[in-house]
Amino acid sequence: MTLPKDNSESDEARAQLQVTLADAIKQLKLDVTELQQAQLLKYLALLHKWNKAYNLSGLHTLAEMLTFHIVDSLTLLPFTKAERIADVGTGPGLPGMVLAICQPETEFFLIDSNSKKTRFIFQAAANLGLSNVHAVHARAEGYAITPQVAIVTSRAFASLSKFIECSQHLLSATGRMLAMKGQYPQTEIDELPAGFMLFGSHPLQVPGTTVTRHLLDIRRVGPRDQ
Repeated sequence: MTLPKDNSESDEARAQLQVTLADAIKQLKLDVTELQQAQLLKYLALLHKWNKAYNLSGLHTLAEMLTFHIVDSLTLLPFTKAERIADVGTGPGLPGMVLAICQPETEFFLIDSNSKKTRFIFQAAANLGLSNVHAVHARAEGYAITPQVAIVTSRAFASLSKFIECSQHLLSATGRMLAMKGQYPQTEIDELPAGFMLFGSHPLQVPGTTVTRHLLDIRRVGPRDQ
């Protein structure tokens, strides 16, 4: 693939992005090393560059992408301690790539049906030297992982019922499904399929925004009587 040259990022702009990211990480009280922060910014630059040619994101400026893609994904980090994680409907790797950079000991399966987006993930992971990332071009419901993973994440994947329907076979018996949502989706929670229950809801504040976010922790239970 031939990508457009990207000379839009001045030294001053790069410095501001570094400050914005570092400040957000401090506000979120995350343990992200300087090397990992540099990798996050490199991933951001790659996403911005590829987006010009392949329309991977609806956002177009580096500042927007940093806040609403990178920092937004980082809010999930305190909840994703596991050996193996699947991120379904990952798009260009959100939140999966962001988490993989910060959790190098965790194996990530980044699943999306859009081949342009999974090709980007593959190239970005190679560029960043991420050996813990598997770019999977598939529909989640048609892909199998053995052994199953401890966590399945989703940042922008339809309804909770659809998320469970398409992804539950990827999840171990004691695993968690972590769905990032905007407003608290009470109707979707009320319609969770039998065998699954909401175990917790965590409000998420994205530094630099007034965006309302909720992380829903859904797990398997016995068949519900109600």
